[in-house]
Amino acid sequence: MSSPRSRSRLLTAALALGLAAALTPVISAQAAECGTTNAALNRPATASSVENGGTPATAAVDGNTGTRWSSAFSDPQWIQVDLGSTQTVCRVTLNWETAYGKAFQVQLSDNASTWNTVYSTATSTGGVQNLTMSGTGRYLRVYGTARSTGYGYSLWELAVNSETGGVTIPPTDPRNPDFGPNVLVYGPGSSQVDMQNRLNAIATQMKTNQFGPERYAVLFKPGSYNADVNLRFYTQVAGLGLRPDDVNINGHVRVEADWLQQGDNPDNLGNATQNFWRGAENMSVTLPSNQIERWAVSQAAAYRRMHLRGQIHLWNGGDGWASGGLIVDSKIDGVAVSGSQQQFLTRNSNLAGGWSGSVWNMMFVGSPGAPPQHFPNPSHTTVDTTPVVREKPFLYFENDEYKVFVPALRQNARGTSWEAGAPAGQSLSLADFFIVKPGTPVATTNAALAQGKHLLLTPGVHHLNDTINVTRPNTVVLGLGLATLSPDIGKAAMAVSDVDGVKLAGFLVDAGVQNSPVLLQVGPTGSTAAHTSNPTSLHDVYLRVGGSQAGKATVSLEINSDNVIVDHTWVWRADHGTSPTGWTVNTGRNGVVVNGDNVTAYGLFVEHYQQYNTLWNGNGGRTYFYQNELPYDPPNQASWMNGSQPGWAGYKVANHVTSHEGWGMGVYAFNQADPSIVTANGFEVPNTAGVRMHDLVTVSLGGVGTISNVINGVGGTANLATQQRYVVNYP
Repeated sequence: MSSPRSRSRLLTAALALGLAAALTPVISAQAAECGTTNAALNRPATASSVENGGTPATAAVDGNTGTRWSSAFSDPQWIQVDLGSTQTVCRVTLNWETAYGKAFQVQLSDNASTWNTVYSTATSTGGVQNLTMSGTGRYLRVYGTARSTGYGYSLWELAVNSETGGVTIPPTDPRNPDFGPNVLVYGPGSSQVDMQNRLNAIATQMKTNQFGPERYAVLFKPGSYNADVNLRFYTQVAGLGLRPDDVNINGHVRVEADWLQQGDNPDNLGNATQNFWRGAENMSVTLPSNQIERWAVSQAAAYRRMHLRGQIHLWNGGDGWASGGLIVDSKIDGVAVSGSQQQFLTRNSNLAGGWSGSVWNMMFVGSPGAPPQHFPNPSHTTVDTTPVVREKPFLYFENDEYKVFVPALRQNARGTSWEAGAPAGQSLSLADFFIVKPGTPVATTNAALAQGKHLLLTPGVHHLNDTINVTRPNTVVLGLGLATLSPDIGKAAMAVSDVDGVKLAGFLVDAGVQNSPVLLQVGPTGSTAAHTSNPTSLHDVYLRVGGSQAGKATVSLEINSDNVIVDHTWVWRADHGTSPTGWTVNTGRNGVVVNGDNVTAYGLFVEHYQQYNTLWNGNGGRTYFYQNELPYDPPNQASWMNGSQPGWAGYKVANHVTSHEGWGMGVYAFNQADPSIVTANGFEVPNTAGVRMHDLVTVSLGGVGTISNVINGVGGTANLATQQRYVVNYP
């Protein structure tokens, strides 16, 4: 979303969603030792070939010396194991069968494509070889170039040991943690005057601070407060109760459309299309009499686990263009009026007073009080229940101790997770978390994870010289104040192993100037484990390429694990910023690539990527609400071609997929650099019985650019003459 697009929307009234109504880590140096744990045991293994079906690569890492991997009878051959995280390898043990490798290399890699040799021999004698070496990588490969016999290479077992020690992870005091200077915690006894002055100062500092490094979290312990929270960039405001009603704000928690001009008139304010990166969570709000609450937002702005009290209150479209956002796990007592909000998701919320209004795409999932299904005029897409969901983990304060609550998985859910009583889930002491501050070495963070710690990311920009590797099941990574991870040396910011129940929540990944092949990887390539009963989930995790710097990433979010839940994300290749942006400046091929099966997304916002914005390769996928803008900046049609076809679909389901379903989905074009550019289809899916799409819209914003068809050659052309096109069901 951007000011260029804003100018295209002069005919569109705006929305202002208005509610009518720790210690500093101490690192101690220790001599690293070579560990005894086999890091390769039962890890994913592949090979260049196998002799037969009874000798797979996995047999060399199963811990059973009676099973083996054997290759075809030729050179070269290799066996490769994914260690699950970056490790400093100090020893490799090879237990050869009679057909051993006479000449081979041991190699390490961060990406399984560029290899570094850490051991080499041309005079191996086979048997059991304990090889000492030193090198770092996630992937280890034994690369054979000469066999000792006429048969292939044959290994009973391949074992890998890595270094241990090196850092000491200090304990976190759950009663008095050190959150750093940008987390402000208030209690009922705090000075209301000082609190309001600080809130005002943050609002003033962050009003137009769209790409600055400052970040804030403002937290309220259980109690009642008189406050006017004017919520601006990179600011999170949240209650510290177990339920939203444990914290009540008498006043406002609002977002205003008062800083970005509409069109070319500097006095014509009311543009909310760049009101990004902020959130209100886990509190109730009681408004002054006869006042409304404005929530003028676009992408990456969550109204989550909130209770807006009182029957006179409603969401009001009185001022400001707005273009995105969501209400999740919340209760709105009064009528919700969306005004001219262009697209919006409401999930598992109690709209007690009902909902009024729509423009292109209003989506409701599992929300009592939602309007009935009706598309496209009004454009209400309503799904009665949410098939599988986990709400976002959150920090809370109880009995003088900080804890993190992890809500339970829900099936076929309707309504909020908290109105019926104590929410279901698990409470974790903050003592189980390592507090990560900007400047904390990645090696320290990874050591904490390896020791079984969860992570709490504090507000600020965390520059990374390596990948944060989440390898243990059920790990929680929770960000405060939109903590931002920025990879500096062309690696992923974070990689998650193919394990159960990881929860990632509340942070932004901002691409570095050196291209990363992927910014956030959920499961390594080739993940196959089933996680039906305990899936990994992402909540308010945002990814950005460019804007603050000339960032580059081939793929922003890659999901390889099965059963993953995406609970609200904005994946954005920047079309504007304080750093230059452009077709060859902040490059990004794909925003989201889904290779895992049975992945479910609620609130998928993906914009401006240079090929398929979203590419879905896995089976069983479901998307509830999708919003996409195609890139503004292809310089000409030749730059925007998919082979012989004009352009790339905003949402592509791969041709081999046999089952997929989507509801409430929009693709928009604004070809600012060359308005004559044409895109053939907004959506492309295979024509098969198991793939079904519902309530689709394509839009030519202001008629600047053309989308020839909504989906697969049907639906009509969106252009200057007819700017919106709809398809209710496909096929």
